[in-house]
Amino acid sequence: MINPLQVEKTTSPIAAIVLAAGASTRMGQPKQLLQFEGHTFLRHTLEVVVASVCQPIVVVLGAYAEKMRQEVNQLPVMVVENPQWHEGMGASIQVGMTALNPASEEIEGVVLTLCDQPFVSSNVINQLVAAYHSTGQGIIASEYAGTLGVPALFSRKFFSDLMNLQPTSGAKQVIKKYSHEVFPVPFAAGAIDIDTPQDYQNIVEG
Repeated sequence: MINPLQVEKTTSPIAAIVLAAGASTRMGQPKQLLQFEGHTFLRHTLEVVVASVCQPIVVVLGAYAEKMRQEVNQLPVMVVENPQWHEGMGASIQVGMTALNPASEEIEGVVLTLCDQPFVSSNVINQLVAAYHSTGQGIIASEYAGTLGVPALFSRKFFSDLMNLQPTSGAKQVIKKYSHEVFPVPFAAGAIDIDTPQDYQNIVEG
Protein backbone atom coordinates (compact mmCIF):
# COMPACT_ATOMS: atom_id res chain seq x y z
CA MET A 1 0.00 0.00 0.00
CA ILE A 2 1.40 3.35 -1.04
CA ASN A 3 1.52 5.84 1.80
CA PRO A 4 0.61 9.25 0.32
CA LEU A 5 1.91 10.94 3.46
CA GLN A 6 5.43 9.96 2.43
CA VAL A 7 5.26 12.37 -0.50
CA GLU A 8 6.78 15.70 0.45
CA LYS A 9 5.55 18.84 -1.28
CA THR A 10 9.10 20.16 -1.59
CA THR A 11 10.36 17.05 -3.39
CA SER A 12 7.38 16.55 -5.66
CA PRO A 13 7.28 18.98 -8.60
CA ILE A 14 3.84 17.82 -9.70
CA ALA A 15 1.41 20.50 -10.87
CA ALA A 16 -2.38 20.22 -11.02
CA ILE A 17 -5.00 21.49 -13.43
CA VAL A 18 -8.62 21.72 -12.28
CA LEU A 19 -10.97 21.75 -15.26
CA ALA A 20 -14.06 23.85 -14.50
CA ALA A 21 -14.97 25.43 -17.84
CA GLY A 22 -18.01 23.40 -18.91
CA ALA A 23 -21.55 24.74 -19.28
CA SER A 24 -23.27 21.84 -17.43
CA THR A 25 -25.92 21.59 -20.12
CA ARG A 26 -27.41 18.37 -18.74
CA MET A 27 -27.68 19.92 -15.29
CA GLY A 28 -29.40 23.06 -16.52
CA GLN A 29 -27.25 25.26 -14.27
CA PRO A 30 -23.53 25.46 -13.49
CA LYS A 31 -22.85 22.34 -11.45
CA GLN A 32 -19.56 23.86 -10.32
CA LEU A 33 -21.62 26.24 -8.13
CA LEU A 34 -23.94 23.63 -6.59
CA GLN A 35 -23.50 23.18 -2.85
CA PHE A 36 -21.77 20.12 -1.42
CA GLU A 37 -20.86 19.76 2.25
CA GLY A 38 -21.01 23.49 2.87
CA HIS A 39 -19.07 24.56 -0.23
CA THR A 40 -19.66 24.70 -3.95
CA PHE A 41 -18.26 21.79 -5.94
CA LEU A 42 -15.67 24.15 -7.41
CA ARG A 43 -14.48 25.42 -4.03
CA HIS A 44 -14.52 21.89 -2.58
CA THR A 45 -12.37 20.57 -5.43
CA LEU A 46 -9.92 23.46 -5.25
CA GLU A 47 -9.49 23.12 -1.49
CA VAL A 48 -8.84 19.40 -1.95
CA VAL A 49 -6.16 20.08 -4.55
CA VAL A 50 -4.60 22.90 -2.52
CA ALA A 51 -4.34 20.49 0.44
CA SER A 52 -2.54 17.93 -1.74
CA VAL A 53 1.18 17.83 -2.56
CA CYS A 54 0.59 19.43 -5.98
CA GLN A 55 2.05 22.81 -6.81
CA PRO A 56 1.49 24.98 -8.83
CA ILE A 57 -2.28 24.70 -9.33
CA VAL A 58 -4.17 26.05 -12.34
CA VAL A 59 -7.97 26.29 -12.55
CA VAL A 60 -9.50 26.67 -16.00
CA LEU A 61 -12.79 28.59 -16.13
CA GLY A 62 -15.02 29.12 -19.15
CA ALA A 63 -18.80 29.24 -19.08
CA TYR A 64 -20.05 31.33 -16.14
CA ALA A 65 -16.47 32.41 -15.43
CA GLU A 66 -17.48 35.65 -13.75
CA LYS A 67 -19.84 33.84 -11.37
CA MET A 68 -17.09 31.40 -10.45
CA ARG A 69 -14.30 33.86 -9.77
CA GLN A 70 -15.59 34.54 -6.26
CA GLU A 71 -15.13 30.84 -5.50
CA VAL A 72 -11.43 30.95 -6.29
CA ASN A 73 -10.66 34.15 -4.40
CA GLN A 74 -7.95 33.95 -1.76
CA LEU A 75 -6.84 30.48 -2.83
CA PRO A 76 -3.23 29.92 -3.98
CA VAL A 77 -4.20 29.00 -7.52
CA MET A 78 -3.62 30.45 -10.98
CA VAL A 79 -6.92 31.30 -12.68
CA VAL A 80 -7.14 31.18 -16.47
CA GLU A 81 -10.10 31.38 -18.83
CA ASN A 82 -10.77 29.28 -21.89
CA PRO A 83 -12.73 31.48 -24.32
CA GLN A 84 -13.29 28.38 -26.48
CA TRP A 85 -14.76 26.36 -23.60
CA HIS A 86 -17.69 25.34 -25.81
CA GLU A 87 -15.33 23.41 -28.11
CA GLY A 88 -14.72 20.72 -25.49
CA MET A 89 -12.47 19.52 -22.69
CA GLY A 90 -9.39 19.19 -24.88
CA ALA A 91 -9.45 22.95 -25.45
CA SER A 92 -9.50 23.55 -21.68
CA ILE A 93 -6.62 21.11 -21.12
CA GLN A 94 -4.59 23.04 -23.71
CA VAL A 95 -5.30 26.34 -21.93
CA GLY A 96 -4.29 24.84 -18.59
CA MET A 97 -1.10 23.35 -19.97
CA THR A 98 -0.20 26.65 -21.66
CA ALA A 99 -0.61 28.43 -18.32
CA LEU A 100 1.89 26.01 -16.76
CA ASN A 101 4.42 26.42 -19.55
CA PRO A 102 6.59 29.15 -17.98
CA ALA A 103 7.47 26.76 -15.16
CA SER A 104 7.40 23.58 -17.20
CA GLU A 105 11.14 22.92 -16.94
CA GLU A 106 10.67 22.52 -13.20
CA ILE A 107 7.47 20.50 -13.45
CA GLU A 108 7.82 16.74 -13.60
CA GLY A 109 4.17 15.94 -14.13
CA VAL A 110 0.63 17.23 -13.91
CA VAL A 111 -2.55 15.91 -12.30
CA LEU A 112 -5.76 16.59 -14.22
CA THR A 113 -8.99 16.62 -12.24
CA LEU A 114 -12.59 17.75 -12.64
CA CYS A 115 -15.15 19.44 -10.42
CA ASP A 116 -17.92 16.87 -10.74
CA GLN A 117 -16.39 13.95 -8.83
CA PRO A 118 -17.43 14.85 -5.26
CA PHE A 119 -15.38 12.11 -3.59
CA VAL A 120 -11.99 13.15 -4.89
CA SER A 121 -9.85 13.94 -1.85
CA SER A 122 -6.33 15.21 -1.27
CA ASN A 123 -5.49 11.66 -0.22
CA VAL A 124 -6.64 10.33 -3.62
CA ILE A 125 -4.47 12.88 -5.42
CA ASN A 126 -1.49 12.20 -3.17
CA GLN A 127 -1.81 8.47 -3.92
CA LEU A 128 -1.43 9.24 -7.63
CA VAL A 129 1.74 11.22 -6.91
CA ALA A 130 3.10 8.54 -4.58
CA ALA A 131 2.43 5.86 -7.20
CA TYR A 132 4.23 7.94 -9.82
CA HIS A 133 7.33 8.21 -7.67
CA SER A 134 7.33 4.56 -6.62
CA THR A 135 6.49 2.89 -9.96
CA GLY A 136 8.23 5.11 -12.49
CA GLN A 137 5.24 4.77 -14.83
CA GLY A 138 4.48 7.77 -17.00
CA ILE A 139 0.72 7.83 -16.44
CA ILE A 140 -1.04 7.13 -13.15
CA ALA A 141 -4.82 6.88 -13.64
CA SER A 142 -7.72 6.37 -11.30
CA GLU A 143 -9.47 3.04 -11.76
CA TYR A 144 -13.24 2.80 -11.29
CA ALA A 145 -16.27 1.12 -12.86
CA GLY A 146 -14.10 -0.96 -15.18
CA THR A 147 -12.33 2.02 -16.71
CA LEU A 148 -9.30 4.26 -16.22
CA GLY A 149 -9.80 8.00 -15.96
CA VAL A 150 -9.30 11.19 -14.02
CA PRO A 151 -8.01 12.28 -11.68
CA ALA A 152 -4.89 11.16 -13.47
CA LEU A 153 -1.21 12.12 -13.43
CA PHE A 154 0.81 12.56 -16.61
CA SER A 155 4.58 12.85 -16.60
CA ARG A 156 6.16 15.59 -18.72
CA LYS A 157 6.78 12.97 -21.42
CA PHE A 158 3.09 13.32 -22.28
CA PHE A 159 2.81 17.11 -22.08
CA SER A 160 2.92 17.45 -25.87
CA ASP A 161 0.09 14.92 -26.20
CA LEU A 162 -2.02 16.94 -23.78
CA MET A 163 -1.17 20.17 -25.59
CA ASN A 164 -2.16 18.67 -28.94
CA LEU A 165 -5.47 17.07 -27.95
CA GLN A 166 -8.39 17.67 -30.26
CA PRO A 167 -10.78 20.14 -28.57
CA THR A 168 -13.48 17.49 -28.26
CA SER A 169 -11.13 14.92 -26.70
CA GLY A 170 -10.26 14.49 -23.05
CA ALA A 171 -7.40 13.06 -21.04
CA LYS A 172 -8.86 9.58 -21.47
CA GLN A 173 -7.67 9.58 -25.08
CA VAL A 174 -4.05 9.87 -23.91
CA ILE A 175 -4.63 7.16 -21.29
CA LYS A 176 -5.97 4.81 -23.97
CA LYS A 177 -3.23 5.63 -26.47
CA TYR A 178 -0.49 4.77 -23.98
CA SER A 179 -2.31 2.05 -22.04
CA HIS A 180 0.93 0.04 -21.69
CA GLU A 181 2.46 2.92 -19.71
CA VAL A 182 -0.46 3.36 -17.29
CA PHE A 183 -0.38 2.35 -13.64
CA PRO A 184 -3.90 2.11 -12.13
CA VAL A 185 -4.78 3.34 -8.65
CA PRO A 186 -8.13 2.04 -7.36
CA PHE A 187 -10.67 4.80 -6.67
CA ALA A 188 -14.12 3.18 -6.68
CA ALA A 189 -15.92 6.40 -5.72
CA GLY A 190 -14.52 8.05 -8.84
CA ALA A 191 -17.40 6.45 -10.72
CA ILE A 192 -19.76 8.88 -8.99
CA ASP A 193 -20.02 12.14 -10.85
CA ILE A 194 -22.59 14.89 -11.15
CA ASP A 195 -24.09 15.42 -14.60
CA THR A 196 -27.85 15.62 -14.06
CA PRO A 197 -30.25 16.95 -11.40
CA GLN A 198 -30.90 13.33 -10.40
CA ASP A 199 -27.17 12.72 -9.87
CA TYR A 200 -27.05 15.75 -7.60
CA GLN A 201 -30.14 14.71 -5.67
CA ASN A 202 -28.64 11.25 -5.10
CA ILE A 203 -25.49 12.83 -3.64
CA VAL A 204 -27.35 15.29 -1.43
CA GLU A 205 -29.66 12.60 -0.08
CA GLY A 206 -26.70 10.30 0.48
